Amino acid sequence: MRKLSDYITVDKNIQFGKPVFKGTRVPVQSLFWHLEKNITLDGFLEDFPGVKRRQAEAVIEWSAKHFELAEIVLDETIIG
Repeated sequence: MRKLSDYITVDKNIQFGKPVFKGTRVPVQSLFWHLEKNITLDGFLEDFPGVKRRQAEAVIEWSAKHFELAEIVLDETIIG
């Protein structure tokens, strides 16, 4: 079984310590930005050819599983 750390990395010297796709400088947040803007996964991968499809799919799968968990408590205040 693969771990999330097989697909992303956090290093204070890369993108100010934000999670990036392993082997790249592409922030994971950029994937979600693309999806929020209705840009397909294929569109994201075209914009960032250094990211492998499996990396992006793994992050999406991990997110879907972890946001199902009952233990997640959402802060009631949303700024944005």
